[in-house]
Amino acid sequence: MTRLRVHELEDKPIRPAEVDERAVVTVLRVPPECAGMRLDRFVQSQLKRTSRTRAQVIIKRGAYSPDARLLRPSDRVRAEQRILLWRAPWDEEVIESSLPVLFEDDALLAIDKPPGVPVHPTARYYRSTVVKMLEAERPGERHFLAHRIDRETSGVLLLSKVADADRHVKKQFAGIDPRTDRAASRRMVDKTYLAIVHGWPDANRFVVDRPLEEDDTSRLRVKMRCAPEGRGLVATTRCSVRARRIRPSTGARYALVACELETGRQHQIRVHMASTGHALVGDKLYGPDENLHARGADGELTDEDHAMLEIPRHALHAHELELDHPSSGTRLKIVSPLPSDLAAFWDELDEAAPATTGS
Repeated sequence: MTRLRVHELEDKPIRPAEVDERAVVTVLRVPPECAGMRLDRFVQSQLKRTSRTRAQVIIKRGAYSPDARLLRPSDRVRAEQRILLWRAPWDEEVIESSLPVLFEDDALLAIDKPPGVPVHPTARYYRSTVVKMLEAERPGERHFLAHRIDRETSGVLLLSKVADADRHVKKQFAGIDPRTDRAASRRMVDKTYLAIVHGWPDANRFVVDRPLEEDDTSRLRVKMRCAPEGRGLVATTRCSVRARRIRPSTGARYALVACELETGRQHQIRVHMASTGHALVGDKLYGPDENLHARGADGELTDEDHAMLEIPRHALHAHELELDHPSSGTRLKIVSPLPSDLAAFWDELDEAAPATTGS
């Protein structure tokens, strides 16, 4: 293991005098095969979601030896050396946003999640997350997340307000009929997303039925890919082209596609649409260059990067969610309209000829 817990060190590390007493520390062990590497290269290799520039910033802000000696990005690491990365607790950019309510009763709360707001606390975001924002806005209330959507994705996010409702809803998401506790004979939860993609799909309606797996060829641990036959997790997306538009100045084509999920794998729509040659507009991970993901996380996107992406986030919106209400048993549909940022991009384009019929 290259990442250690503080209590695994032989001697308790000395906190440098200039480091906040509330600071959090990450301990890295240098394996023999990494001996001689520059420290910035080594740290980058251990923090898979960051760039070398970001690694240098992390080192300059708080890389020390166990005896509190400040380390430099250009230092060469030694086999079995311990490197301590100190950082302020939950150092984050505060997101100014609200959580509009789409539906609420005694059992459920559905919010219209804004783009850029993570659902859970992470190493980068804490206060500016759905979980913590709800705690601040609704003190004393309990909320159970029924599912998750990516930080950049906007739209319907469902939470339960009581434990019984949470159990009922979680079973539906798992494909279990809460009335029988057996595999459901129908799809319990219907989820439809709206995506703005590059190009025009050949058919109005089509199905992408390709299993997914982690992309072990990418240095980014979060990246997925379509798996070869016989491998990966089953994943099926039903797609329907709602409109096609064009940018006259460049001739670039775009389509608004409704994507219905039969399964809910990580990044499913983004990977499936990219696999058809129609990646989402603004997608830093599955678009033209995966390095945009790291540069975006580090706030280092260039003007050329922004021009390539066209919009600041991937164009994906959780549009509709339908399930059985845990109390009444009646079918409940929750709808979130296309948000203003995606609507503005779409409205800049010109109408295209009607799509041809296809299946």
